[in-house]
Amino acid sequence: MGTGKRITLQQAAEIIKDGSSLTFSGFTIWRRPMAIVFELIRQQRRGLHLIEVNGGPHTEFLVGAGCVDIWESCWVGHELYGKYGANLSRKVGNKEIIVEDYSHAEMMFRFAAGAAGAPYAVTQTSLGTDIHNPEYDMLGRAGKRDGKRIPKHKYLFTDDPFYGAGPQVLVPAAKADIAIMCVQQVGEEGTVRVNGQYYSDPEAARTADITIVMAEEIVPEEYLRREADRNTITSFEVDYIVECPYGAHPTGMFGRYDVDGAFLKDFYGRTRTQEGFDDFAKEWIMGLDHLGYLEKLGWPRMLTLKANTALNYSTGVKRGQ
Repeated sequence: MGTGKRITLQQAAEIIKDGSSLTFSGFTIWRRPMAIVFELIRQQRRGLHLIEVNGGPHTEFLVGAGCVDIWESCWVGHELYGKYGANLSRKVGNKEIIVEDYSHAEMMFRFAAGAAGAPYAVTQTSLGTDIHNPEYDMLGRAGKRDGKRIPKHKYLFTDDPFYGAGPQVLVPAAKADIAIMCVQQVGEEGTVRVNGQYYSDPEAARTADITIVMAEEIVPEEYLRREADRNTITSFEVDYIVECPYGAHPTGMFGRYDVDGAFLKDFYGRTRTQEGFDDFAKEWIMGLDHLGYLEKLGWPRMLTLKANTALNYSTGVKRGQ
């Protein structure tokens, strides 16, 4: 049974308007929705607010392209292919972007609260650190805390009223306009199956008002229902689906293709300056569509990244490259 959820890559990017708050699937350099990120850059989206458990190459591309005004998270980088986010660092230094810093655990608690429909989470994480220094409430200092999409407070303190366990931190639930997911399979009606680690994908989908799923392949729902226990996100939590092979490149897709470490190293090395980023974007993003991007990469390169179906990683590339 069709549901009319299927759209194109370009249509997916058009749903994301200037000023939207976004969250993403995956973790660091795995299963990031890069094809949609590149299309947002081509469409010159502006004023985005990224709220994510952790950042990665998708963050760096959007920030470098000037698409982002606010970033809420804990860390950004490319793991062994680039230890920190050079573009985010540059934009922060130039006061072109607001960064709201939480600990990794606090971000996960925020998403868990948002997924459960709770207004906040309770934790002792980061007590005694400068994360709770009022001077570092950057959204508050910028006058952005409207109590709607952005919480009235970065955090609040309270004492445990039940067991006397001492000070507790209340952190606000994460709220996003749109979650952009990148997965191996999605059903025709929107059921998602993630192979390998699914990270915080279910929480991200439930936190957002709209969920867009970009998959390596769209498959019959009947196929996914044969082993329903392997599915990750239910169809009614998904609003739109896109079929886009190699949509996560240069990040990896477990069981399908490895991280393109050489691409990420090149990106990291060349984009320390804005001029460097602009040159890189001109070469790899602007003037291309996804098919043109894959053609530019070339099939010999993509076949080298292709995962062995028994091992779930590529045997054609040296580990660590």
